[in-house]
Amino acid sequence: MKIIGINEIENIKIGNAQNEEAATGCTVIICENGAVTGLDVRGGGPASRESELVKPTAASQFINAVLLSGGSAFGLDAAGGVMKYLENKNVGFDVGVTRVPLVCQSCIFDLTVGDMSVRPDAAMAIKACENAEENNPKMGNVGAGTGASVGKLGGMETAMKSGLGSYAVQIGKLKVGAIVAVNAVGDIFDYDTNRIIAGMLTPDKKSFANTEEVMYKESKKVSTLTMQNTTIGVVVTNGKFTKAEMNKIAAMAHNGYARTINPVHTSMDGDSIYAMSVGNVQADMDMVGTLAANVMGHAVCDAVRKATDAYGLISMTTFAKGV
Repeated sequence: MKIIGINEIENIKIGNAQNEEAATGCTVIICENGAVTGLDVRGGGPASRESELVKPTAASQFINAVLLSGGSAFGLDAAGGVMKYLENKNVGFDVGVTRVPLVCQSCIFDLTVGDMSVRPDAAMAIKACENAEENNPKMGNVGAGTGASVGKLGGMETAMKSGLGSYAVQIGKLKVGAIVAVNAVGDIFDYDTNRIIAGMLTPDKKSFANTEEVMYKESKKVSTLTMQNTTIGVVVTNGKFTKAEMNKIAAMAHNGYARTINPVHTSMDGDSIYAMSVGNVQADMDMVGTLAANVMGHAVCDAVRKATDAYGLISMTTFAKGV
């Protein structure tokens, strides 16, 4: 198994755009030729658009892009920018008078980090599409991960900075990758060692509080951060699959969340994973689903490793130095 860049997977382009001062942004994954796509949502508070398109019973067999963004439900307006950009390139479902780009979107809640009056919009999404032409996306405090944070059960005072992460591998001709904006209420655990690497801190910010243990001790306390989280990601493969199979692969990819985020899939999160098939390589669905969980788990860890201190939130790198 060879580690590759997610931009080495053919037939997709990825781009970011962000407003660093306002602490929000968006990340677009474009497949102009159309991607057979599935979606699995396991968090209790998702903000999403066009989710019905990826159900096996929907008539359309492909979509053209997935947009990940900040701004909570306000950010859903940004998908219109992706549609405009692709329509101008004559990309989308042919309806005779024009082509209608099919764009799915999910958002994280980042309104309490920077300027809540600034949300991803059509202009920002168009900029992300333009940047996708370079197909060399950065990770960390960029795109949908600009205002991301983790370990928020105790409030933002003891949370840590997170961001956007990616990870991809190749086995023979098969390629599987993941890109994810990590904005979890829970802590982040290293995929290989199962040690906490980011999350809720103690009041003195010198050690991890361990969110799961805090929840057990304060079982009757209602969190003040209801619906203010969510980890959103996309798995991409050049394997050839049906919509039903891609929905199963998206579901299996959630095992990557479960291995690296704890607690996960709570009513305070909107955890969602899209899975996009963009190639024709023959592969076993269960093997790709298992591999999808692997790359997604590593991408989650990459998101906190690439993040840097911002908006009063300490990053994993700074915390590890004991600063």
